[in-house]
Amino acid sequence: MVAAGPSPPLMSMNGSSAPGALPAAGHPVSRRAFLSASAVAAGGALLPGLVRASAASANSPAPSAAEPWASHPQTAPRTERRADAFAVDANGTRTCSGGWQWRFDDIVAGQSYAIATDVAHDGIAVPREALNCTAIWGAPGPKATHPGALWDYLLPAATGPGRVRFSRQLVAPAGATQLTVRATLRWTPTGRTQWSLPRVSALAQAAPDQDPVRISVVTGTNAERRNRDFKSIAENVEFYGSLCAAAGERDRPDLILLPETALQWGLRGHPVDLAVAAPGPEIESFAAIARRHRVRIGVGMYERDGDAVYNSLVLINPAGGIEGRYRKVHLAHGEDLSGVLPGDAFPVFPTELGRIGCNICMDSMAPEAARMTALQGADLLLLPIMGDFRADRWDFGPPVFHEDRWRTIMRAQALNNQFGLAVARNRATGSCIISRQGEFLVWNDGTQPFVTAEVPRQDAFRSWNGSSFRDSMWIVRRPRLYAAYCDPANYGGST
Repeated sequence: MVAAGPSPPLMSMNGSSAPGALPAAGHPVSRRAFLSASAVAAGGALLPGLVRASAASANSPAPSAAEPWASHPQTAPRTERRADAFAVDANGTRTCSGGWQWRFDDIVAGQSYAIATDVAHDGIAVPREALNCTAIWGAPGPKATHPGALWDYLLPAATGPGRVRFSRQLVAPAGATQLTVRATLRWTPTGRTQWSLPRVSALAQAAPDQDPVRISVVTGTNAERRNRDFKSIAENVEFYGSLCAAAGERDRPDLILLPETALQWGLRGHPVDLAVAAPGPEIESFAAIARRHRVRIGVGMYERDGDAVYNSLVLINPAGGIEGRYRKVHLAHGEDLSGVLPGDAFPVFPTELGRIGCNICMDSMAPEAARMTALQGADLLLLPIMGDFRADRWDFGPPVFHEDRWRTIMRAQALNNQFGLAVARNRATGSCIISRQGEFLVWNDGTQPFVTAEVPRQDAFRSWNGSSFRDSMWIVRRPRLYAAYCDPANYGGST
């Protein structure tokens, strides 16, 4: 449940004592006092923004209180009401951290709200890091460094030189009756900011519930692949096609994933000779299944594109058309010298199931591949894969599958990038589907021709401190410090 009691006292501020400044001591400002102080700041007239707020309808909750906040007296910035803005200026120390917070009552649990505030800034070296704004679903708790309630980040976007808008569309969680919008200036001894009164508007309707995505990973059993000598692409098309049809008939998935280079898997020959075009007759065989069962199918293949060959995943939509293709970016040893070309992008395909991204096999060895796909907004990652060096032996000899390390690698992929993950291994053992909480939803021990699970679409969990872990993971990043990560001359520990 969300705490909804009165705001606890905050530590005293070193705010300005200029005429018209809102009280800087540690008590919430009542709505009457809030409007009265605003009138003084405006020379005796209510500010237009507050007139609108006071006349707001039930669908647009009005602010009922405003107060400066900081976690410690020495971190408190200088806060002042200036005309129609709320000023937060650095206090000259590097421990500066604090600002304003505004309380909105009459919040309705389950209702979607649009929340926004604008900030003008000057003299701040890194605005992305120095400016922060959160939505707290309730009154902040007594521990000033944590909200003490469920909370979400508002997301910043530059709206002009020296201007940023923090905004978000959010659903009030169960039990919420109050919203606190908290603006913060931090990590800088210099700089001035002016924040607008936050705007909170109820949207026409709450966000609809999203059904989970039902995924089947189709591989065939280990025994089926081991005991049959595949001599042509047509045989692979027939083998995987019949399994796709069986999965479509039995489990009625929204999405089917096949292994890496499924069309050419097990065949004798060179990729340059075996590659086929997409679209083409081989893809059309799966397109017919997609149309019949109203399902998406991700087909792994060596793809011919004119004089080039790629290791690709082609995504077929329920109408039988190609709605996306991913070309493996990091080629495996041997493959990289074979004439197969690497892809050069991490596309994400928007669908009614969510945003779907892909990696292929060796891509999993480079954490950048999954991270780049996640940064493009992927909700689901499809990973057709033969194996992973990290889940194999650590000396020379025939490969040996290490299940425990494999599980660790795949769980980390989903957790670190906060997407659902579907893994299709050519040798069926280790094929799996994982939620973004890192839970195995289904696992193939090699004896099942296909496995199916439902992947939740909604972010239905919170971290222990009330935040969405998915939000926190992205917001805490500091990309300006990652130059070496993308330096083409940096080979790490290699000499």
